[in-house]
Order: sequence, then C-alpha cells, then structure tokens
Amino acid sequence: METPGSQSSLHRANLERVVRAVRRSGALTQAEIARTTGLSAATVSNIVRELKDNGTVEVTPTSSGGRRARSVSLSGDAGIVVGVDFGHTHLRVAIGNLAHRVLAEEAEPLDTDASATQGLERAEHLVKTLIAATGIDPGKIIGVGLGVPGPIDESGVLGSTAILPGWAGTNPRDELATRLDVPVHVDNDANLGALGELVWGAGRGAADLAYIKVASGVGAGLVINGQIYRGPGGTAGEIGHITLDESGPVCRCGNRGCLETFTAHRYVLPLLHSAHGPDLTAPRMVRLARDGDAGCRRVIADVGRHIGSGVASLCNLLNPSRVVLGGDLAEAGELVLAPIRESVGRYAIPSAARQLEVVPGALGGRAEVLGALALVLSEMGDSSLLDGLPAADAPGRH
Repeated sequence: METPGSQSSLHRANLERVVRAVRRSGALTQAEIARTTGLSAATVSNIVRELKDNGTVEVTPTSSGGRRARSVSLSGDAGIVVGVDFGHTHLRVAIGNLAHRVLAEEAEPLDTDASATQGLERAEHLVKTLIAATGIDPGKIIGVGLGVPGPIDESGVLGSTAILPGWAGTNPRDELATRLDVPVHVDNDANLGALGELVWGAGRGAADLAYIKVASGVGAGLVINGQIYRGPGGTAGEIGHITLDESGPVCRCGNRGCLETFTAHRYVLPLLHSAHGPDLTAPRMVRLARDGDAGCRRVIADVGRHIGSGVASLCNLLNPSRVVLGGDLAEAGELVLAPIRESVGRYAIPSAARQLEVVPGALGGRAEVLGALALVLSEMGDSSLLDGLPAADAPGRH
C-alpha cells in the first residue's frame, strides 16, 4: 500500500503529471514536458522511458528551435475518443485516438426541424458506421464528446435559448450515453470551438482567449488560465445577448436589440436578398465579398463592427490576450477582422485593446467536433492509462 509522501506515491504522482500534460497537448517534447510539469529534465527522461517501455506513450524524433528533440505522445492503442457536433443545419462526427490523431470524420446535413430523438438516432448511426469502417474495437472507446448549439446546465439539460427548435429541456448527454453505452461529456458549440482552437488551431499557446462563433446564433467560448470557463449555470459566454439597442429587433431570448439580432445569419442574410435572392448563404456572401461585391462587403463590415462592440465588453471584463473568430465569417479575413479591431479600439479600455490579438480560426467548420474530442481528452482521468505500471517505483525514479 502506498502512503502519502512515500517514494512510490510521489513517483505515481509524477507519472500522472507527465501523462496529463501529454494527454492535454497531444504531443510535447521532453523539454516542454519539464516546463509544463515543473519536473527536472532527468526525472522526465526516466518517466518517459518507463511509459514508453510500458506502451503508454510513443516517442518519435523531431526538432525544436533547430535542435534535435524527442516528441512524446500517448500511444495510438491506448484508447479511442469520439466527437459529435450538432449545428443548426449539420451533424459532424469524428473518431480520434489519445495521440490526438483523427482517424475518421464525416459530416451530413441536418433538418433544422428534426427532434432531439431523430438527431441522436442519426448521430448513433453515424458513429457506429465510422467505427465499423475503421475497424476499431468498440470496447476501446473511452468516451464521447457532444456539442450542441445552446447553454447546458450541470445536469446536462439544454437551455431555452438553444438554436435547435424542440431540443430545449432535453438531456442529449444521457440519451446518447444510453444509445452508445459509453460515457458522454456535453458542452455548447462555442465552448467546444474554443477547445478545438486551443488544442489544434489558432488558440495554441494562449492561456486566456475568447472564441467567437457567429452562425445562426452568436456565442463565445471563454478560456481562462487554460481552462474553459462555463459559469455556475453553464451560460458564460452568451455574448449574443448583450444589448446594443433597446429599441432594436426582438431577439429570440425576448429582449430587444441583442448583438445576435445585428450579426447572426438569420438577421443579416435577408439584407442582401434583393440583390442576391432568398437562397443566399453565409459562405456565398463571404465569397461574393472577397470577390468585391459592395453590398456583401458593407454587411460584413457592419457585422464586424457590432461583433467588436461585444468583444470590447469582453476585453473590459476579462482582458483576454487573444480572440479567435470562428464560423463562416472567419473566411472573410480582414474584411471582418479589421472592423472588429476598430470597434475594440474605440470601446475597450486602451490597455486591454493594445495587447489583444484578433485572429481567424484555423479549423473552420471542424473546430467544434475537434473540440468535442478534446473535451473527452480533458475530462478523462489518467489512472487507467497507468494501470499496467507497477505500484512501486524503481530506485532513483522520483
């Protein structure tokens, strides 16, 4: 039996620190592991050797700062995670391993009027189809990350401001867990977009950031000290319901003039119907703007200025170092980013605005489903990955 403070318990704690650092980042050099965990280089070297011999991690040659290094990642055979992302009009599923490699991914359209039961049936079918196609043993699935477009409370119930009609008040986490017979972790799509960009994309290296997603609704995923901040009721980051104009359009939340009513696709696209028809989509609007269409450029610039007002409020309250713009609008590049920065410069505290970096997302429409994979990786424990290791440590490994 290990006793607190014993050599074996200290060694076990160090093993878990190394595994946790690698699990969250996907791959780290040994020097990066040492900096992340605070362990000495010699201790990290010994632990990595032990984990490699046990089959828990893989070590591959790489370079860092022009020098040869060794990249450490969890073994591809250590387990499988699944990501499921429900959008307003799409369903996307990805299968990955603990080394942060995506093994399979597929998306399909989703009827906006589909019930939660119908949507989850589609998700169950798509997950099982991808698992079968890749030949993965279903018994290796550690968990599923589920993204939905709306606030989630602690019990897993979807809030009343969800974008998908008919889903409010349902518990998609529990129903999908029953269908797949594996643990399911659920979060809103903006939080998962933030996680995806933090781990794989434009948020890498930032300890404090906000991921802004503008689609059928508007939300923000907030990262504080490297962790998603959800708030006690799961509604942190609902910047789409910041009031810009008390006499403005009525929002679906019941208030008037919310940021969402000036930026979300459902409000913005009709402004261009007279010129481009009722079938105009957000991606096409962005393409037209990049090709020089004056009307589309004006609408996107206006949207950027309104988003910037919301971002300025975030700067004044939380002082993030980076804002990542996701969704279709990110493809507009400087056509939308420059107006965002302009509003931030006008409305944010100067010291907060000066150090803020506003960048487009790097993952596009994949951010949320990759964030769903990252959610499972962040929520799983480390003990199961170390079960094959002996309880007592070898001399000098502490």
